[in-house]
Amino acid sequence: MPGLVHVVDDDDSFRTAIARRLKLAGYDVATYASAQDLLDAAPDDARPACILLDVRIPGLSGPDLQTRLIASGSTLPIIFLTGHADTPTTVQAIKAGAEDFLTKPISSEQLIDAIERALARHDTARAQRGRLESFRAHLATLTQRERQVFDLIVRGRINKQIAHELGTSERTVKAHRHQVMDKMQVHSLAELVSIAERLGIIDANDR
Repeated sequence: MPGLVHVVDDDDSFRTAIARRLKLAGYDVATYASAQDLLDAAPDDARPACILLDVRIPGLSGPDLQTRLIASGSTLPIIFLTGHADTPTTVQAIKAGAEDFLTKPISSEQLIDAIERALARHDTARAQRGRLESFRAHLATLTQRERQVFDLIVRGRINKQIAHELGTSERTVKAHRHQVMDKMQVHSLAELVSIAERLGIIDANDR
């Protein structure tokens, strides 16, 4: 999978060697001598990408950068590289969501495997986020009454119950229900319930 790899390491020769290795493998590469350089560049997640991050770098450390990126809402997977395996640091980084923790020197095969996993995970996360944004956009097109009908439908209410709760006729509810299905671009109640769950509008206990 082609993608972009952000390499953060204060060792010039290591950055150069890694960048050359990754470019030969078909990746685009951006290199940074410090964590702050990466933050200043503010990399986005418009395409599959990951960060190859040294643990011990002057200034902001690798784990500190991880914390900053998480706080900023970044979804870029992080692969840590270290010359000194340190179990507490490894555990902390993995718990915080690091994709992998590799020890230098690293074989090309091991490095590429880790990058492929990270890029695949990022691509999946981007696709899921895109779908959620699409669902939210559809939801925003509902009128106030359609939204009320939506909320009751996904909680398992039948048309007669909805009509009673909203003080209207079943015929009107059916018309609203049709509009809801049309605007949300779904063909079944199951799809509508799934969207409501994914948007956090309901959970399994609400039904």
